[in-house]
Amino acid sequence: MPKPKVFVTRAIRDKGLDLVREFCDAEVWPGDLPPTRQELLEKVRGVDGLLCMLTDRVDAEVLDAAGPGLKVVSTYAVGFDNIDVDAATARRIAVGNTPGVLTEATADFAFALLMAAARRVTEAERYLRAGKWQTWQPSGLLGLDFFGATLGLVGFGRIGQAVARRASGFGMRVIYFSPTTPHNPSLNATPVESLDALLAQSDFVSLHTPLTPQTRRMVNADFLSKMKPNAVLVNTARGGVLDQDALYDALKNNRIFAAALDVTDPEPLPLDSPLLTLENCLIVPHIGSASHKTRDDMAVLAAENLVAGLKGEQLPHCINPQVYAG
Repeated sequence: MPKPKVFVTRAIRDKGLDLVREFCDAEVWPGDLPPTRQELLEKVRGVDGLLCMLTDRVDAEVLDAAGPGLKVVSTYAVGFDNIDVDAATARRIAVGNTPGVLTEATADFAFALLMAAARRVTEAERYLRAGKWQTWQPSGLLGLDFFGATLGLVGFGRIGQAVARRASGFGMRVIYFSPTTPHNPSLNATPVESLDALLAQSDFVSLHTPLTPQTRRMVNADFLSKMKPNAVLVNTARGGVLDQDALYDALKNNRIFAAALDVTDPEPLPLDSPLLTLENCLIVPHIGSASHKTRDDMAVLAAENLVAGLKGEQLPHCINPQVYAG
């Protein structure tokens, strides 16, 4: 019996790819860059399964190009804003993601960005490499303290909660705004009634909300104007939740102290972006989950979702379980 045919839009870690190849007739895109739109439409024709990255837009056009045999779409990510889940559900196609396994690595990195921005780590490193370090200075490159400061978390899912645990160890007060999350007193974090209340109180603001029509560009000029002038903003969620022009204006005019971004819109960020001209803006290339173990675990989960869908079994981590109803 022939193996099910699948297309993998980029080579994932071997621990997952070996599972895919064991069960499937897999074509793996060989390039470091993702397939173009036209290449994706061509490669999905006749496949039974698709394993995609967050860089691949999987919409009705792609699903229809694959044809009626497509059973499952598995994304190598937690976020799934690149996938039209409603279109997949309408076609009875199961969609899976990789939650949980990248929580701790991403929380580590969010906290690393908070500290780097607050203590001006990359700015200081550039200062040294430029030959500007002449002597120890009593008022040189002053940053912000963590102990006793207030950290505001916008969104309080797995990653937000993991960041809260880390902040507690630094003696920070943690507040969060997440209307749909039940309060858990064991996390040493206090809910606030509104986003405005969070911004007014927070010395650090960390974004942990998914990208939805409601959250797109939620961090805009109005949002930034309500932050403290010495506050730090960190985004490890999705680039689309932030208005980058508004952020540039706020940072350029010192309306907030600093920002650190692991995600941008678009990705990669164009090299002529004005944000790259600012000393108080740290930007890195979407590496929040980039640890060896985490990316291995993500690959295994993505492969397990793919294989389960091809076997007609329920995906271990299914975004649209309603496809199994009725």
